[in-house]
Amino acid sequence: MDRHSRNGESGTPPRDLAILGSTGSIGTQTLEIIRLFPDQFDVKALTCGSNVELLARQVKEFRPECVAVGAPEHAATLKNALTDTGASAKIVVGEEGLCESATRPDVDVVVGAVVGFAGLRPVLEALEAGKQVALANKETLVVGGTLVQEALEQGAGRLLPVDSEHSAIFQCLVGEAERTVENIVLTASGGPFRERAAETFDEITVSEALDHPNWSMGAKITVDSATMMNKGLEVIEAKRLFDVSLDQVQVLVHPQSIVHSMVSFSDGAVKAQLGVPDMKVPIQYALSFPARWEAPHERLDWSEVSRLDFEQPDPDKFPCLRLAYDAIEKGGTAPAILNAANEAAVDLFLDERIGFTDIPRAIEHALGALSPTPAPSLEELYAADEKARRYVEELALPASN
Repeated sequence: MDRHSRNGESGTPPRDLAILGSTGSIGTQTLEIIRLFPDQFDVKALTCGSNVELLARQVKEFRPECVAVGAPEHAATLKNALTDTGASAKIVVGEEGLCESATRPDVDVVVGAVVGFAGLRPVLEALEAGKQVALANKETLVVGGTLVQEALEQGAGRLLPVDSEHSAIFQCLVGEAERTVENIVLTASGGPFRERAAETFDEITVSEALDHPNWSMGAKITVDSATMMNKGLEVIEAKRLFDVSLDQVQVLVHPQSIVHSMVSFSDGAVKAQLGVPDMKVPIQYALSFPARWEAPHERLDWSEVSRLDFEQPDPDKFPCLRLAYDAIEKGGTAPAILNAANEAAVDLFLDERIGFTDIPRAIEHALGALSPTPAPSLEELYAADEKARRYVEELALPASN
């Protein structure tokens, strides 16, 4: 019996894991799941960009055989940190190190939690190598969705979503025929500025943008939630992950973040997945599927749920959502341009070099100035990514003058 049929039939997940981005929000929560089920998993590889101090502690605890870091200087720092600890992991560097970690023959499951475009190539190579990928990196499908589909078709790999919204949709679709899906509803918290007046958005500070009302996430993802670009990226991801048309994907603002997403079916029925805002539940489901393991995660207390509100997103306050729809309709490298321009603009905002409203302005300028390449190769996606980042860096934004 092959690895994937064994996993799917018995409910026993692969035991040997590589966690790409182990020091980030999703990576650290994945390790929390592993601590709950120590007999189910063996961590073979951990990776990080630059948080070597935390990575060293993880290596000491989980004793992986391979560790990847972002740069040679980080490798030297990690090696020194592990001296006299008994940990003897192989240390690899950069994108090549990520890919080596993701394709090791002793790895069954790859948790793709690297933030941004950097997660694309390792995920592609993991799928081509027949790995099961628990994907938390939405940019992989946004930028390289066609290549991901080709990798799935050509290899023996499997893709399971970790994003709470896409995990919710996936759970609603288990046991359902694809042809019965009428539409998908992605819910959005609305972020910290749902009720804030649009005319004050120019005054939004970095600390205000990072103060999410419901979720605890990394800085980049939190800013994406504040601009609602995260929901735009999720629209593209849902279209590609579930093979539906753009018209079948709807976004509704749901400030309580209890309904994580919904699916409407052709007979008028609607399924929804509900729960407290806790990423450990979708992470665990991606690792345990099709089984559900008993775990002490926080439960929803219905006595405290007085209402569930839903509203249409305000396109004037949150233009990033429209820009994402525009990019997927253009196709080709347009989603890659969208993603790269957003990543560059968010970095500039976090560095306080541009204002909050400059983020969508920069993205729109990049989409208008850079012509998309149809049916791009991986190399063409890299080129589009680099060009869009450079364009935003060089762009003279009115609010930053």
